[in-house]
Parts: sequence; C-alpha cells; structure tokens
Amino acid sequence: MKMENRAALDRARLAAAVLVVCNHTSPLSSFTAAGDFFLTRVLARLAVPLFLMISGYFLERSGWRSARRLLKKTMVLYAAAAALYLPLNLYAGQVTPDFFRKLVTDGTLYHLWYFPALLLGVPIAKGLRRLGLRAGLAAAGALYLIGLGGDSYYGLAMRLPGAENLYGAVFQVFTYTRNGLLYVPLFLLLGAAGLRLSRRAAALGTLAGLALMTAEAFRLRSLGVQRHDSMYLALPLVMVCLFAWLLEENGGRRRELRQLSALVYLLHPGCIVLVRGAAGALGLERWLVGNSLIHFTAVTLLTFVLSGLILILRPRPLRPMARAWREIDLDALAHNAAALQKCLSPGQELMAVVKADAYGHGAVRIARRLRRTGVRAFAVACLSEGIALRKAGVRGTILILGWTDPEDAPLLRRWRLTQTVADEAHGHALAARGPVHVHLGLDTGMHRLGVPAEDREALDRLFREKNLRIDGVFSHLCVSDSLEKGDEDYTQRQLDGFYQAVDWLRSSGYGPGAVHIQSSYGLLNLPPQPCRYLRAGIILYGVPSDGSPTAAWPDLRPVLSLRARVASVRRLTPGEGAGYGLAFQARRETVLAVVTIGYGDGLPRQLSQTGGEALIRGRRCPMVGRMCMDQLFLDVTEVPEVRPGDLVTLIGRDGGQEITAQEVSSHCGTITNELLSQLGPRLSLVSHEGDAVPNPPDGLEKTALFSGAQ
Repeated sequence: MKMENRAALDRARLAAAVLVVCNHTSPLSSFTAAGDFFLTRVLARLAVPLFLMISGYFLERSGWRSARRLLKKTMVLYAAAAALYLPLNLYAGQVTPDFFRKLVTDGTLYHLWYFPALLLGVPIAKGLRRLGLRAGLAAAGALYLIGLGGDSYYGLAMRLPGAENLYGAVFQVFTYTRNGLLYVPLFLLLGAAGLRLSRRAAALGTLAGLALMTAEAFRLRSLGVQRHDSMYLALPLVMVCLFAWLLEENGGRRRELRQLSALVYLLHPGCIVLVRGAAGALGLERWLVGNSLIHFTAVTLLTFVLSGLILILRPRPLRPMARAWREIDLDALAHNAAALQKCLSPGQELMAVVKADAYGHGAVRIARRLRRTGVRAFAVACLSEGIALRKAGVRGTILILGWTDPEDAPLLRRWRLTQTVADEAHGHALAARGPVHVHLGLDTGMHRLGVPAEDREALDRLFREKNLRIDGVFSHLCVSDSLEKGDEDYTQRQLDGFYQAVDWLRSSGYGPGAVHIQSSYGLLNLPPQPCRYLRAGIILYGVPSDGSPTAAWPDLRPVLSLRARVASVRRLTPGEGAGYGLAFQARRETVLAVVTIGYGDGLPRQLSQTGGEALIRGRRCPMVGRMCMDQLFLDVTEVPEVRPGDLVTLIGRDGGQEITAQEVSSHCGTITNELLSQLGPRLSLVSHEGDAVPNPPDGLEKTALFSGAQ
C-alpha cells in the first residue's frame, strides 16, 4: 500500500473538521433530537481532542523544542482569524469591553476559543512534561477532573463544599472550563504519550469507550446537570484508544488534507452566515435554514468550495524533492548513536560533532534528533555554527572546536557557547574580554591548535586567569585512523603526553573538567579511554572516512542518501557526441538520461569520468561525459523503461542495490568527510523516521491546530 493512501492522521483531521461543522449546524435537529445530540454532543466532541493529541504527538517527537515556533504560528493564525471575523463581531454588537477579555481567554467567535486555549495550554503541558510523562499526565488529569465539575458535571459538582467559590473564580476569567488550563494539557500529553495498541485492541477500545461515553452523555442530559457538554469522564479513554488506532493505521502523509482541514475549521462559521444570508435573499429559508440537514449540506459544500479555491489560487510551495535533495534517515542516526554509546567506557558520553552542517546532513535536524536519544554535548567548527544551533533551540554544551576572534567573546556569552583555547595568547585575549567558558586545547603532536601539553608554565598561567572558565581539556589524535605500527606508537605517545598533562593539572590543584581525546577513529582503533566525552564525527553518520582497516566497526547504518530526478531522455546514434567538449561519444545506439544534479550541488566534477554510477529503477547506470554545473549524463541503454521524472539515487539504496558514500569518494580520490561536507545548500534537505518521508511543512501546516510533518 502506498504511503499516501495510509495517511490516517491527516484523514482523521479532515473528518474532525467536518464534525466541528456538524457541531455548529446540528444536521439532525429537524428529524431526531436524540440523534442530533449524539452527533453533535458526543461524536463531535472527539474533534478538538484529536487536534490536540496530534499536536502533542509531534511536540513530543521534537522534544518540545518546536513549542515556541508552534505558538508563534498559532498567534499569527489567530490574529488573522480574529481580523477576518471582526466585521461580524461589529455587526452583532460584540465589540464591548468584554470583547478584549474574550480575545485572550475565550476567542472572539465561538470556534476561535481553540486558539487562546492552545496558547495557554501548550506552555502548561510543556511545564508538566518536565515532571516526567506519568507525573505530568497525573497533574493534567487532575486539572481535567476539576474542569469536569464546571462542564458536564456542573450540577453535581456544585453540591460539593467550596465548589461555588472555586468555579465562580474560574468563570470570572473563562466562560467555560473547556480552556487552556483545565482541558488542553491532558490531551496534549496523551498525544505525547502516543500509547501503542494492536489494531484489534485499539478498535475495540474505541468502540467500547464511545459506547460508555454515549451512555454517560445521555444520563447527564436526563439529569439536567450539564453547564456545557465538552468534557466527559470517558472522553480521555476514547481518545487514547482512537489515537492508538490511528497510529497503527498511519503510514504516510497528505499535505493537502492538512491544509483543507485547517481551512474548513476556520471558514465554516463565515459560510454559515453566507448561507443564511442567501436563504433570506432568495426566499429559501424553509429549505436552507429550516431543514437542518440541507442547511448542514449547503454550509459544508460552500466551505469546501471556498477552501478548495484558496488552495488552488494560493502560491504553491516549492517541492523539496522536485530536483535534487539530501534524504536523512533519522532512525538510522538514532540507531548509530545507540550503537556508539554501547562502546563507551563507564561514565563516558557522546559529544556529537555537527560541524559543516553535520557533514552535510543538516546540523539542526541532526542535533534535535540526537537530543532525543540523550546526547547533551555537541561540537561545531566556528561561532556562526554554534549560534545557528542555539537559535534553533538546541540546548546542552556546544563546543567550538575552531578559533574565535576574542572580539566576539560577548557573543560566546550571549549564546552560552564554549570556546576552544587555541594557544596561550588566544586564552589570555579571551580572558581580557571574559568571562568566557572554554575547553583548553592541548597540542600533543598534531601541531594544529592547542597549548603544548608539556608547557606546564603556560598551563599554569591560563588556569590562573580568573575570566577563563575552563570546563574541559582535550586534544586531537592525528594518526589514530591508521593501524600501522609506527602510527600506533605515535598515537600512544600522544595519549601518554595528554594524560601526563591532565595528571599534572590535578596534582597542581587545577580541575581539568571534562577530559576528551577520542574522535571517530579513536573509538574504532583504541581501547576505551578514561574520558568524559567521545567526539563522534563521521562514524555518527554511519560511514567510514575511507577504506582503511579498523580494529572494530560497530553496527552502523548510513544516514544520508543523495537523490535527483531524470530531466530528459536522449537517444544517440553511433558516432554522436554529448555534453561539453563532446566528451562522450556513442559507439552504439545509446540512451542517455539527463539528471538534475551537478558540481554546483557539491558533487566532485571528475566523478562522471572516474567510474561514477547512479541507480535508476534499482539498476546501476554509469555516468558518462563531463559533469555540468547543474546536470550530468547517465547511460541508461540497459534500462529502456526510464522516463523523465524518474528517481535517481547517487548515494543510498534503490531496490536491492546500494551506492555508498565511501564508493563515491574513492572514485574521486578523497574521503567521505570531504564529499558529504561539500554537498551544497542548493540541495533540499528532507528527513524521515519510520516509513514516512515528509516535505517541510508550510506556514499553515505549522500551526498548532494541524501541526506536525509525518
């Protein structure tokens, strides 16, 4: 089954939006009061909790780091919706002093309550999540129980001592307990929990819970105790099972359904007004208003038509997989992090090296995903890379491995970055503009950056600098990637010099802080070291630098695939040439595919003439001719079914075939570090977990109401 045909969450969003329309039009009220009550006051009450749980689910997957961005988008959408309906508020005489209270607490129109509720509920849920998921759910559940007393159980709750004062205070601020304090946090955290059940158990639980909720709703109705009817005891049970069912069915995404759902939710009250106005003008009130089912149908059709027109007429977003792109498997990244953590010595942690845009993998996405695996330390090459991570909400230690101008010390403090001391003079210059948090680099023989490890006087002077907050000491091993006897001896001399310096610091009363000397090949070729960090670089991304033998190789998986499209298919007769300099000469009837990637995207130009290949329809095809800045040629004579738009894999898997980054770099006489780091920003970056590969969502999809790319 294709992924887009299993977009259960997106289909459920649209169904929920239609249920909201039902709630505001009462389709069955002309025929059966009980049936309409079930539809609008029971079934439709699943809609908003579903929106909230989807939001909570994706907030949890981002480690709640997307909460700030989500709230900003929600505020923008709420402001636009409030402005859209302001003429209706003015016409109805609703712009009174109380209007501004409702703007903050209840929404300026009956369906807009969701936005201020979410703006309050997300920070509360995020705060409760910090207590741990179980404790947070317990606290949110307690808030929900309080809310029940002001909603469906109001008449019963008011018999309790102190209830009148409690709910009186609540209703001084909120019109309903269906709000961001008492209602929203529970469903956000239930979505964050993402409980998994088998399809059978989830389906049966949903049906049983819905039956229980129906009985509860009708019993409360018969007692006449409801102040409102959005909150039921059985509602969380129904939603947990329903959401588990949807997660089991979900296997893809339908962006257009998300967009349509949001527009239906936002526009349907305006369409109610338009239908009623048209009915009065045309003398069709008996049918378009008096008949509830026809009224619902007319409103729904008009809402879908207007929403569809907006989607058709609005500017289309750029499709990231239309030309050439980097595809990042975040599950493989998490797997690699777990595999490397198993190789560490006791007490040692990973420091993820995400310099050069995480070796071409996208530093922000990589760092965010690694945070979810427990990684709390990152290394970058320069100040700008560190600032970019902080701006993206990445927390934890961020160590700048390269040199930073001491004039920029205020930026180090502003963004809470840790700077490497490149040499003694650099350390004193930083201290003059301090205080600055640093790791002291020790030169143990690479002679690149660092204070000579044997220069005890220099170390003493630096540790006496009051404005240097020395949080760590480290060094680089320059031949740890080699198993040659002479190189192994040199590495051992580097290790000895490093630990002797560390021991001297300790014996002199200086705390060295976090000690680290191993990078990727230091892990592969050395025994575990008594260090705080392992700086995992290229191996974190599942590939070796080159084909050199190593003492060990953990179970690692490549994270990056490089893909493009076939732009055109050309047929050449024997003797015809193609490309610049006519470097390719056909010696037979030849079919060439023009592929939408070139050296302008970071591919080595010589690749097409040094044995480079690509995969089309699961088959290897050789590159031919000279690579252009924006295109290259593949000989697809043996794959006659190739068509424009076909997928081309330059690094990665297609069918049973795979082209590795190491294979590509070896064709060009370089290492994977250089190859991957040179992949240009012109290449779109898409990432996926599980089976789904998302397009980056546009502004509408990033709103809280229908948030989360899958």
